[in-house]
Amino acid sequence: MQDTSLIPPPAPLQPGQILARGVCRHLRARDFATLEEYAPERGRRVDVMALGPKGEIWVIECKSGLSDYRADSKWRGYLAWADRFFWAVDVEFPAEILPADTGLIIADAYNAEMVRMGPETRLAGARRTALTRRFARTAARRLHRARDPLS
Repeated sequence: MQDTSLIPPPAPLQPGQILARGVCRHLRARDFATLEEYAPERGRRVDVMALGPKGEIWVIECKSGLSDYRADSKWRGYLAWADRFFWAVDVEFPAEILPADTGLIIADAYNAEMVRMGPETRLAGARRTALTRRFARTAARRLHRARDPLS
C-alpha cells in the first residue's frame, strides 16, 4: 500500500489559475480537451491549450488584472502554436484594451462565456500533427502522475 503522507497538499489556486478553471469547464462543454500551463515548446508556457473535436487547437491566455496583461510581452509568440488565440479575463477587466484581432472570453472560477471568437489562422499540417501528439503524451503523463504521484 502506498504511503500518501508523502504527497503534499495542493497549493491554493492563483487568480489566473482560477480563470483557467472556468475556461476549461466552458471548453469541456464544447467538447474540447484542455491542458493548463502547457509548454508547446521549450521556453513558452500557455495558460490553457485546447484541442477541439475536429482537431483544432486554441490557446487561451488568462489575465487576472491590468498589470498582468501589461507585463505579458510574449503572447504574440503563442500565435504560431494555435488555430485561434483568446484572452480570458474577469468581468472587471477593461476588455476594450485587448487587441481587437484576438478572441475574448469572460471567465470566473466556475464557467466562462465566449464574447469574441478569435480569428482563425490554421496551423501547418506537420506542426498540428507534432503538437497534437505532444498534447496527448502530456495529458497521459499528467493523468498517470495524478493516479500515482510517487511514480
